Amino acid sequence: MDAMSQNQHVPLCIDLDGTLIATDTLWEGLASVLIRRPWLFFAVIAWAIAGKAVLKREIAARYVRTGAEWPYRSEVVDRINIARESGQPVWLVTGAAESTANIIADHLGLFDRVLHSTDTENLTSRRKRERLVSLCGDGGFDYAGNSRDDLTVFDAARRAIVVAPDRAASRWARVHDAEMLPLRKTSPLAVLKSIRVHQWLKNVLIAVPLVLNHEFANFNLLLAAVAAFFSFSFLASAVYVVNDISDLANDRLHPRKRLRPLAAGTVSIPVISATAAGLLLASVALASLLPPLFWAVLAIYALVTTVYTFVLKRKLLVDVFTLAGLYTVRIVAGAAATGVDLSFWLLAFSIFFFLSLALVKRYVELDELAEDSDVQLKGRSYVGSDKDMIGQAGIAAAFSAAMVLALYVDSSEVASMYPQPALLWPLCPLILYMLLRIWVLARRSQMHEDPVVFIMRDWRSQVTTIAGAGLVLLATFQF
Repeated sequence: MDAMSQNQHVPLCIDLDGTLIATDTLWEGLASVLIRRPWLFFAVIAWAIAGKAVLKREIAARYVRTGAEWPYRSEVVDRINIARESGQPVWLVTGAAESTANIIADHLGLFDRVLHSTDTENLTSRRKRERLVSLCGDGGFDYAGNSRDDLTVFDAARRAIVVAPDRAASRWARVHDAEMLPLRKTSPLAVLKSIRVHQWLKNVLIAVPLVLNHEFANFNLLLAAVAAFFSFSFLASAVYVVNDISDLANDRLHPRKRLRPLAAGTVSIPVISATAAGLLLASVALASLLPPLFWAVLAIYALVTTVYTFVLKRKLLVDVFTLAGLYTVRIVAGAAATGVDLSFWLLAFSIFFFLSLALVKRYVELDELAEDSDVQLKGRSYVGSDKDMIGQAGIAAAFSAAMVLALYVDSSEVASMYPQPALLWPLCPLILYMLLRIWVLARRSQMHEDPVVFIMRDWRSQVTTIAGAGLVLLATFQF
């Protein structure tokens, strides 16, 4: 029998979790269900005690995703197509629940047969091997897998194809000189990208009250501000993880967000969940070193961001006001951590400034929709026809921020604090230049989806920021 004829009788069996898709359906479903319905925690324990097959069934029933909402490995799909072109039958053989396996198989339309876990059998490891040997005979199938659970199946296969292996599977592949499917390498920095370390720069706002009250030479207050910065940063990163897990389906359908490590499957749910838990503990530990008022502000931030993740982000306009408020909360947290006075003018300026940036964020997202359409932005309450109104509101907020700053510069409070208050006046056109330039670029469809990240990377914005800081320092000292 020639190779082609033999292939027509030997199926290529494809594992699902970690092989065909770059995630684990059980872990992803479990994390999402517990984040959205934490009251099911004890029910999850009961399902696990009843058996892993029961746990998979119950989680799959509550975490329903369309076939398009999973991160497929294109290299594996290509390998499947090559097998089909040669006449080799292809089976999906997975430990996932029946509903999940069938949804994915129906979406791809590439499989001749689907084997999956049932209410009484968890089709993994030894049980998967026994099922395949009973259907095809020992050495009567090819198998593509990725993990320790697949080793016993590899041993019984005619040909083993190892995909993105864990340590055990990688070691087995080297010993047996198995076929390794070439995949794009995962960056070791994927975890740092998932917790968005670059976003920590936003928390520099914590130091603003300290600087504007001219206390930046006080070592104890500086130490408190640094502790508050990292406490806020760790908490924010943990919240980002929760947000990304809860929004995986929408992110995978987004042209840019689908590249995020969690959405792309380059970071596993267990690893990133453990990381988030560690960050949360570190945040609490640092907060314990600071005044009780900081605890209160941190708790408010955690509560609002959680509500935003599950409710407020889908409410028209409420979402952008919440985002602007969360930036302002960072300034309040800085005052609470250091005990310095908080200016009404600073809070008013912050609200308008960050409201303008929050509106830019929505404008950029709406820019991908037709302006006159009633198509709703995925996961939001905006439609394409809202774009002009959002733009007008954002530009108005920019001018309001500059106006508040001008009133502050002309106030008696500034005259009493700064020996050279006239040097602060150029701050008004600088702020207006920065915001209006961002809006011009947004209207040209040249703006990053997060304007704060854009400011961090744009050299003109950086120069403007440095110039503004220089003016504040010059105005502070007597010549």
